[in-house]
Amino acid sequence: MKKAMLIAAFALAAAGAQAKDIVDTAVAAGQFNTLATALQKAGLVDTLKGKGPFTVFAPTDEAFARLPKEQLDALLADPAMLAAVLTYHVVPGRVMAKDVKAGDVATVQGGKLTVRTTGGVMVNDARVVKADVVADNGVIHVIDRVVLPR
Repeated sequence: MKKAMLIAAFALAAAGAQAKDIVDTAVAAGQFNTLATALQKAGLVDTLKGKGPFTVFAPTDEAFARLPKEQLDALLADPAMLAAVLTYHVVPGRVMAKDVKAGDVATVQGGKLTVRTTGGVMVNDARVVKADVVADNGVIHVIDRVVLPR
């Protein structure tokens, strides 16, 4: 009995050691380099490493590349605007794919995202291409476009 308890305790400790927050999970995925840079420039790294939970609709590097270069450069040069755009991609709480419902969803930025579920999940004009990337302080849903506040 004691041996089983020790093994269980070790397994829990090992799992805890490998837990990653949203930022570390995104960085480890390798397809969010622009997002990671943007989070740093906007001063949001510590926030998304915080307790949460958060649901992040995370644009890939390809999604950021779809923005006109001038627009992306202007965003990266303006920390306040960048923070507004990035927090528009974040919803409070942990919303797993099975819990997504069509309609408007309030963002951390204060605006609303429009979620559609017909023919796949869309967030405004972005398609969710991978759902339920779990982090210890929330969940990431990968999207194919940057969504901009209205």
